[in-house]
Amino acid sequence: MPHSIWLRSATAAVVITLAAATAATAAPAPEPAAAKAAAAVTTLRYDDSRAVGWESAIAAGVANWNATVKNVKLVEAAPGTRAEIQIVATSGWPQATLGPVRPGGSARVELGSQAVSQGHDKTRIAAHEIGHNLGLPDTKPGPCTQLMSGSSAGTTCKNATPNATEKARVDSLYAGAAATLAPTDGRVLVDAP
Repeated sequence: MPHSIWLRSATAAVVITLAAATAATAAPAPEPAAAKAAAAVTTLRYDDSRAVGWESAIAAGVANWNATVKNVKLVEAAPGTRAEIQIVATSGWPQATLGPVRPGGSARVELGSQAVSQGHDKTRIAAHEIGHNLGLPDTKPGPCTQLMSGSSAGTTCKNATPNATEKARVDSLYAGAAATLAPTDGRVLVDAP
């Protein structure tokens, strides 16, 4: 092969290789669907350090929410860090701020012992009040299958898991741009009979 043909072939190969390498680095690989979904999840921190005696009920209620909704995740705040949701134990009736609370926002849950002394389930109370922070109002009166029916379901009701309608509502409140644009309601809802 004459030297000039070989040199042109080698130069063309280098140009093709460089063009392919440039194209590969210029266009980032598309993100996997799982990574996009994880990025869309709103994370809210809660502080239950002032809810002595309610820790296991809060953990179970949070676990129920985290297992059933996909657009928001509740995590316990590390000591000394700011939490969007403050959970405290009180002697009155349970109550909470109606959300949806947003990252950097502020909401409160009061887990009242008066409801427990009348026979209501602690885990149901915790999950119900957190549901208010996530934007769900009361649905009273209502059956035990509705977490947000609260005390109207009676003291025999132990259901602490949101139903399909409640899950869908929370997911819609935290979907995409809604997670940052929709305002928090801010009313305090008291769960007394």
